[in-house]
Amino acid sequence: MGDAAPAGAAAGPWIDTHCHLRLETCDSEVAAARGAGVAALIAVGTDVADSREAIAVAGRHGGVRAAAGVHPHEAAGGTDGLADLLGLPDVAAVGECGLDYHYDHSPRPDQRRVFAGQIGLAHETGLTLVVHSRSAWDDTFAILLSEGVPARTVLHCFTGGTAEAERALALGAYLSFSGIVSFPNAPEVREAAALCPPDRLLVETDAPLLAPVPLRGRPNSPANVPLVGAAVAQARGVKPKEVAATTTANAAAVFGLGGMILD
Repeated sequence: MGDAAPAGAAAGPWIDTHCHLRLETCDSEVAAARGAGVAALIAVGTDVADSREAIAVAGRHGGVRAAAGVHPHEAAGGTDGLADLLGLPDVAAVGECGLDYHYDHSPRPDQRRVFAGQIGLAHETGLTLVVHSRSAWDDTFAILLSEGVPARTVLHCFTGGTAEAERALALGAYLSFSGIVSFPNAPEVREAAALCPPDRLLVETDAPLLAPVPLRGRPNSPANVPLVGAAVAQARGVKPKEVAATTTANAAAVFGLGGMILD
């Protein structure tokens, strides 16, 4: 992973709004991100124990904040203990949570119940909601509507096309694009990235998964978010520095990052 920006990376500052970091490797990951012009990171939990680790990573590094939540894959295990984490100072969001009907690692009724519960926690705490949705758009939107869309709601790793993007934007959600936007077999994601209004646009890595072209197939890192941003810029027909400025300002507002820098 190294400490230098990846070849072809665009100058920042950038914010990686969604990555998964481990305590044992976070020092090198954060150093590499800083070297690549990444100003801040959101370390995301997928269950209560993993959320505690994300919070520990955030507590160890300036410029890192955590999202605490229960992923749909883990929904069968419930959310006991999650609410206790949400008041901690390094927690900026609830999530990731949502629905995944592609793998169905948890029963769908459990997924829907746990998703609705975390929307409620976002309302109670005023925190940003980070949503995972795969092969479940209709139910995702239905639950958001029935529970009420939090003021700051992010559809992370957006994989829909223009129809799904328009539905999400109509709810006031932000669209966060990952390395998938650079994949040759994802033209619909690029169309959604082109459609998204500048003030609703975010970028992420979802590291260690989904490394962008030309690193596809390798372990991903927050240091690669400039490559994601460059792919978004190409889809939108603008310069990467425009995407960097827009998405960094949006992420700072959405996650309450202010003037944070990595240290």
